[in-house]
Amino acid sequence: MDFNDTPEEAAFRAEARDWLDANARPRAGDWAFSSPTVVSPDADREYLERCRDWQQTLFDGGWAGITWPERFGGRGGTPMQNVIFRQEQGKYAVTAGFIGAICDLAGPALLTHGTDEQRDRWAKPMLRGDEVWCQLFSEPAAGSDLAALRTRAVRDGDEWVVNGQKVWTSGAHHADHAILLARTDLDAPKHRGITFFAADMHDPGIEIRPLRQINGSAHFNEVFLNDVRVPDADVVGEVNGGWGVVRTTLASEASTIGGGRAGLGDVADLVALARETGRADDPVVRQRLADLHVRAEVLRFLQYRVLTAISRGTRPGPEGSVLKLVFGDLGVRMADVGVALGGPAGAMLGRDAPSDAYWQHLFLRQFSFRIGGGTEQVHRNMIGEGALGLPREPPVDKGVPFRELVAS
Repeated sequence: MDFNDTPEEAAFRAEARDWLDANARPRAGDWAFSSPTVVSPDADREYLERCRDWQQTLFDGGWAGITWPERFGGRGGTPMQNVIFRQEQGKYAVTAGFIGAICDLAGPALLTHGTDEQRDRWAKPMLRGDEVWCQLFSEPAAGSDLAALRTRAVRDGDEWVVNGQKVWTSGAHHADHAILLARTDLDAPKHRGITFFAADMHDPGIEIRPLRQINGSAHFNEVFLNDVRVPDADVVGEVNGGWGVVRTTLASEASTIGGGRAGLGDVADLVALARETGRADDPVVRQRLADLHVRAEVLRFLQYRVLTAISRGTRPGPEGSVLKLVFGDLGVRMADVGVALGGPAGAMLGRDAPSDAYWQHLFLRQFSFRIGGGTEQVHRNMIGEGALGLPREPPVDKGVPFRELVAS
């Protein structure tokens, strides 16, 4: 495990820090930058525009898409440089939010599997935030088992007609385009009859319904596709070969998981809150804060393992799943402590609450840490199989045509 930057990495880190110093302000004391703490449609739109402004600032400064080719507005850098920049950016009150996240997910799939025409048409507007994308993957009966998806696409001349339902789609209500998975061959086994499309979210056959969350926000949506027409030219990769493109998307997510703890805050923030609320001398509070410190340090050293793999040009293995589980657990525990430190004010959600109600919002969306990016149960299976050598779950549907499966 490597704890220090190489000379080249240290020079890159210094360059990134100098640019951030000139273009952003330190994060300390600013809670609203990472997500809206006032939940309303206007706040949601304002947050999107704030994310877009920062994404465009990154693009114009040459810091968006660090691993993307220069031809498409990127930097042509390494995955480790991408991680380093994210670490440094996390110290400042800026975020590209959902816009930056979808670039990490949709961008590599298009760059790796798209045609030259597709890349020329979509890459730069996506990376600069001029066009917003979303991900139409999960369905009511296809979440952790994504290959069980039932949205259908049927060829009609030089177009595909798509019908089905997607759910838990982040940012669909803001999106101009979507990466879309649909089943194109019912006679193939479930992983081999799927095609990866790029869809126009302004198609009249697309209906978007917001999913109101417990904190009042509507970040997620369910999306209904009714005779949506997608040109054959917008198939990404091979027809019925979409699962390979999906693996690129998921690998892109895994390659950045070690880069910081965005969205959790710091234990130091909770220590400051304990002092602010007069609880710093409470022995129970001190014990809980010490426990969080230990867990945060465990997470930091697990991150070093992932960063070491990235720095050496290798793909992290089960460490990514371990890191995800520890990250989620820490988020839940930090939210619990943050709300408890607020006392009666812990029930408030407005700006009058301590820390602009940051910990209350973290508490209410804690399950996103445990479900997003693969459920905890799925990652435990991956650890069992990849690290502990446990036998795989019996693949009862292996080689079975999808139309013969009960789910179909």
